[in-house]
Amino acid sequence: MGRAYRSQQRKPVFRVEPAARATRAKAAVAAPRGPSIWKDLLSLLLKIALIALTFVLLFTFLFGIMRYQEPSMAPAIKDGDLVFFYRYNQSGYQPGDAVALEHKGQSHVRRVIATAGDTVDITESGLLINGALQQEPGIYQRTERYEEGMSFPLTVPEGQIFVLGDSRAGATDSRIYGCVKIEGTLGKVMTVIRRRGI
Repeated sequence: MGRAYRSQQRKPVFRVEPAARATRAKAAVAAPRGPSIWKDLLSLLLKIALIALTFVLLFTFLFGIMRYQEPSMAPAIKDGDLVFFYRYNQSGYQPGDAVALEHKGQSHVRRVIATAGDTVDITESGLLINGALQQEPGIYQRTERYEEGMSFPLTVPEGQIFVLGDSRAGATDSRIYGCVKIEGTLGKVMTVIRRRGI
């Protein structure tokens, strides 16, 4: 009596018939896979194109990159280095900033020494800004006038900056061509990637 009762209480077991299994396997094999692969590939290509377009737009309108090809900013920036700069500097520049600019069709990097209203003088004692002798870390050469350069002392006009190369001997800078208009500069140097002398 007890056994009969237990047998009645067992839960029924559902079994998948072999024919049903075969039908499911065929349906899985028959499912088209081609369109899914092409869709994924197209999505990947669109993402790559979007990233490339973003980089092009950023480095065309917001940032700039140039290969520096002269010794006038050594040791901070060396011949062959890649220089990245920020194009829009609405607040202007501060003394000590490195700026990218063009002179006679060539790209240069120079250090901002004085801004609008400052008086620059170069004497036997060295570089003077507003009458104060400048102590410049990282500058290892004397700042001297050029015989065929600008006359000193000079006061920097509004909207302009006075720039010098870090390697003062022989650098083409504001001692030759005078103050530089801010609107004519390319931008403020953000970082440098050294390509030689590693």
